[in-house]
Amino acid sequence: MKLYQIACWLSVSAFAPIAVAEEAPKDNKGLAVGKAAVVDLGPEIAGMDGWQLRQRLFTIEPGGHIGIHNHKDRPAVAYFIQGTVVVTRDDGTSQTFHAGDTTTETKDATHWHRNVGTDAAILVATDIFKSTK
Repeated sequence: MKLYQIACWLSVSAFAPIAVAEEAPKDNKGLAVGKAAVVDLGPEIAGMDGWQLRQRLFTIEPGGHIGIHNHKDRPAVAYFIQGTVVVTRDDGTSQTFHAGDTTTETKDATHWHRNVGTDAAILVATDIFKSTK
């Protein structure tokens, strides 16, 4: 690259928009969580005392979100019933989910969800977690 080309590139680059990562919300907004169905796994599976299997229905209003959270000691699967949800991970990567999509979350997952559509986003999440009782 010649010197004048570098100078032109630098002058144009100086005015180019810079992508800024969106800060993950710590709270929930426009979120309704249905009553949980819970199975105590202790009586069901040897060695699972204190662990529970839980399933919940989440509804996120348009523009709403589920704040950043992790799945350490709480693996989960989710099925998206309606809407468009962007899930952003703590490394800045994101994935968009639509009705009929599924996802799994392991101990390494730290992420947040945002409804980017015009309809309520509805998903069913099932996880296994250690009861605090």
